[in-house]
Amino acid sequence: METFFIKAIQLILSLSILVLVHEFGHFLFARIFKVRVEKFYLFFDPWFSLFKFKPKNGETEYGVGWLPLGGYCKISGMIDESMDKEQLAQPPQPYEFRSKPAGPRLMIMVAGVVFNFLLALFIYSMVLFTWGDTYVPLKNVKMGMAYSDTFKKIGFCDGDILLNADNKELVRFGADAFRAVINAKEITVLRDGETVTIPIPDDIMQRVMQDKQGFAAERFPMVIDKVMDDLQHASAAVLRHGDSIVSVNRIPTPSYFDVVELLQSNKGQTVELGFYREGNFQDASIQVDSLGVMGVYPMKISDIYETVTIRYGFLESFPAGIMLGVNTLKGYVSDMKYVFTKEGVTSLGGFGAIGNLFPAVWHWRTFWMMTAFLSIILAFMNILPIPALDGGHVLFLLYEVITRRKPSDKFLEYAQIAGMVILIALLIYANGNDIFNFFFKK
Repeated sequence: METFFIKAIQLILSLSILVLVHEFGHFLFARIFKVRVEKFYLFFDPWFSLFKFKPKNGETEYGVGWLPLGGYCKISGMIDESMDKEQLAQPPQPYEFRSKPAGPRLMIMVAGVVFNFLLALFIYSMVLFTWGDTYVPLKNVKMGMAYSDTFKKIGFCDGDILLNADNKELVRFGADAFRAVINAKEITVLRDGETVTIPIPDDIMQRVMQDKQGFAAERFPMVIDKVMDDLQHASAAVLRHGDSIVSVNRIPTPSYFDVVELLQSNKGQTVELGFYREGNFQDASIQVDSLGVMGVYPMKISDIYETVTIRYGFLESFPAGIMLGVNTLKGYVSDMKYVFTKEGVTSLGGFGAIGNLFPAVWHWRTFWMMTAFLSIILAFMNILPIPALDGGHVLFLLYEVITRRKPSDKFLEYAQIAGMVILIALLIYANGNDIFNFFFKK
């Protein structure tokens, strides 16, 4: 339950920041072009709001809604999710969105997306400036990788060290390495001191999405970092920081994943652990709880293998952050082609899937990196040419600029309704996938 709340708080805080920045982009450019903003809300407020206030002599009501599915900036004279038909039935006013030329209206609509992307670049820059860029080179992962069954079927073996994708060196593990693998014709690995070439089938990504097992993870020994100070876990009285677990019930466990697998198969039972402490072998009996854990946190891979750290000065961090943001956007856009496949549709996730991207333990660097990534996703998704999204409004505005003919209010109203139906259906489907996966695919 504690893990759930930590992830939920991170998700809500992250999305709140992104929504506020996005809507502030619309708000700022609306005010620049002297368009009235009637409401500026974090979260939606159907029927009632948690908090609201309107400055004396001000035009805008500020507030916090109760439904945490986003936020909105209600701009006068604009057909949006508020569906304010009464206002649109009145003659256009000089301060309304619909009274302005197409150029200013276009800039108001793209401002939210631009602000989200700029926010991501700024966050990436400040993360690099504050913490630098620390990673474990793949060649330093001496125990190699633990591969999913999908990749074992095409020739990978646990312990293989990734070397090259189509003769291009794989330097670090992550999304870029995964894309390089699935787009390569062949992968070279180091196995038992010898190089081995593995051909990659053309449909590997479809197999990954269908099997839902992912690609791989770095293998590392199970060395204890912290023991829970918890009466529910007997391990607190036996194990210590630095203990290296090497067997469970006399079965060798060279890696962390081997330990986890055996603990999961002995839920609620007592197991015999073999471990090294300060170079001396010891054994002890430990009670595994009903979830298959024994109350310890392992050392991170960066605490076990040699890392590389790149430091950035304040000015140096900005071009590096911009490059990281642009590459992240390019990678995300390239991945979108898989969403429109049968396997991709079934892999769609909602708020639960997004929340699981955050770690179970609060770490500010990870939080800000994930917030920057979500900001890029929000920017890209919002600019898609779907009615009810910013991209839908932009599409109609571009049509107006090119043809010099403005779509009728009735057409825009129907397009808005259609877009909202599509978005609500996608929201229900994606979150339904989360619920199904939680209850039926454990």
